[in-house]
Amino acid sequence: MTQPAASQNPLLSDFAGRFGLPPFAAVKPEHFRPAFDAALAAHRAEIDAVAGDPAAPTFANTIEALERGGRLLDRVSNVFFVLAGADTSDEIEAVERDVSPLLARHGNAFYLNAPLFRRIDDLHQRRSNLGLDPEQLRVLERYHTRFVRAGAALDRKAQEKLAAINERLASLGTQFGQNVLADEKSYALILDEADLAGLPDFARAAAKAAAEERGHPGKYAITLARSSAEGFLQFSSRRDLREKVMAAWLARGESGGATDNRAIVAEIVRLRAKRARLLGFRTFADYRLDDQMAKTPQAARDLLDEVWSRARARAAREKAELQKLIAEEGGNFALAQHDWRYYAEKLRKARYDLDEAEVKPYLVLDSMIAAAFETAHRLFGLTFTPVTLPLYHPDARAWEVRDQDGNEVGLFIGDYFARASKHSGAWMTSLRDQEKLAGTVRPIILNVCNFSKPAKGEPALLSFDDARTLFHEFGHALHGLLSNVTYPLLAGTAVPSDFVELPSQLYEHWLETPEILKGFARHHRTGEPMPQALLDKVLATRTFNQGFATVEYTACALVDLDFHSLEEAGDLDVTGFEKESLERIRMPAEIAMRHRTPHFQHLFSGGGYAAGYYSYMWSEVLDADAFAAFKETGDHFDPAMAQRLKDYIYSAGNLRDPVEAYKAFRGRLPTVDALLKKRGLDGAA
Repeated sequence: MTQPAASQNPLLSDFAGRFGLPPFAAVKPEHFRPAFDAALAAHRAEIDAVAGDPAAPTFANTIEALERGGRLLDRVSNVFFVLAGADTSDEIEAVERDVSPLLARHGNAFYLNAPLFRRIDDLHQRRSNLGLDPEQLRVLERYHTRFVRAGAALDRKAQEKLAAINERLASLGTQFGQNVLADEKSYALILDEADLAGLPDFARAAAKAAAEERGHPGKYAITLARSSAEGFLQFSSRRDLREKVMAAWLARGESGGATDNRAIVAEIVRLRAKRARLLGFRTFADYRLDDQMAKTPQAARDLLDEVWSRARARAAREKAELQKLIAEEGGNFALAQHDWRYYAEKLRKARYDLDEAEVKPYLVLDSMIAAAFETAHRLFGLTFTPVTLPLYHPDARAWEVRDQDGNEVGLFIGDYFARASKHSGAWMTSLRDQEKLAGTVRPIILNVCNFSKPAKGEPALLSFDDARTLFHEFGHALHGLLSNVTYPLLAGTAVPSDFVELPSQLYEHWLETPEILKGFARHHRTGEPMPQALLDKVLATRTFNQGFATVEYTACALVDLDFHSLEEAGDLDVTGFEKESLERIRMPAEIAMRHRTPHFQHLFSGGGYAAGYYSYMWSEVLDADAFAAFKETGDHFDPAMAQRLKDYIYSAGNLRDPVEAYKAFRGRLPTVDALLKKRGLDGAA
């Protein structure tokens, strides 16, 4: 493609739009490669200026200078990766494959820059005599730790090996994610009206909209978006079709063709193990957890093992109940993976006189967004005002965020519907992070979800799990929006991964409070609030099916640790290793992993949670205890507790070690008891 001149590249000019938003309408795929080239060159020059400064190293001419650098690269990267995740295309994917190794190479050159590390190391050795304030000291320590963990202290030969590994891993992670997306885009189970037995109206409407989007008017489509696939598994009475959808869901990344990810996983695991050994660690899991709250793989395993035994016992009892229900209906078959959600939904309806179809009409997407906003207002005094802005996709919406004194906090963008151009899952990301080093820089934070898009003119209705996901991601968003630090390195969600889920998982608790559900769970047609009897039933089912839910998650976390605890991964049979790992923990055959290895993007598409998927459970210990602190006051929105939560968790970024941050909020560290009670596993064994 023809490359535009720098003067014609909108990515290389200051973003002059309202809130400093990128000019999305003017940005084309062909703008990115030259923009990356220019931004990388600019950052290299900034790094060279710091590393080659003839003056003795000071905090200002080294650490602050580094923190002020890379602004253009951050800007270009943030725009690109928002599009690559939320609105990609063949052209964007080609650029992603092209620039991923370039960015890895740039990172290697930065962290393995010997003169630069000598300056940082010199400052670190003299840190107690530099007169730094606590935040400056934290920034210096984090820089030093990052450089050492990246191999800055190794000899040149080891660094060259490390650089080659990092570059290859970047390419592999990009290909892994693109393969999963390709498998998800290529699959749709096209159905006729006669195939929809058991599906409630909202599921039919979503399936009809999905078929129309894929060029099948008058038909219905079940896709591999989680809300579509899991909804079908939950409600469809067609066992044969449930089996097809489940098989396609589990087979992503394992097709045997061009998008098969198993060889990629094997190479990633081998390279990560090799990388860890070069850095002086026995395994990648040892390397990864050394800089996390857990510190060691064994600490993570101890928590997972304690929960696993209880969850497995609870799931066994749940299985027996579901098998009994099958028998009572005259079914002559053993419960299978594609049956569990369907019969669990039937059992929930029988036991609590409740089914998801009864609840969903009260969980309107717009109302749940408003509920998340109201929670933030009650806790932190924030207000959210919709603003019309030119964004990257028509489905995306924006809100201006202000504090209780009317001061601007930032901009929040929500992008909620599944589409073929969007990667699966749900995540928070940013176009700009908060800082004060370059003046008052306010954040632009995004939530990206994959809820089923309704038919035109119909409201989007959420399952309770969908609503919980919305609150979860909004908790991450608040972590970015409320950030109040000086240095970019410490801003927002830049904390260890086994601490970063605390603000998000904690926020989920407020969805279930009567104050929020009563106010915002209203019927989409009548506007009537959810009846108290139905609300009571919803809350009574909080621990229903928790054996299943805990098993499908914890199995993933244990398999993750098994893969990344390999010292050597020579001839790794990925499917075989996964199978052996599950057999070792005696995984119930009727429950599948929440994310099978060939499509486990948390681990292998970028690797942000590699050897760290346990983090959700680790953070859940924290969030269960943290919410208990509010309950102990008798007020879910206790002002004093909310202020402490804001000061030490949501606005503090990485100012403190997470252990100290939690103790500053709660006064002590938590035990696992609150987690077990929350999941209804306190009596299970």
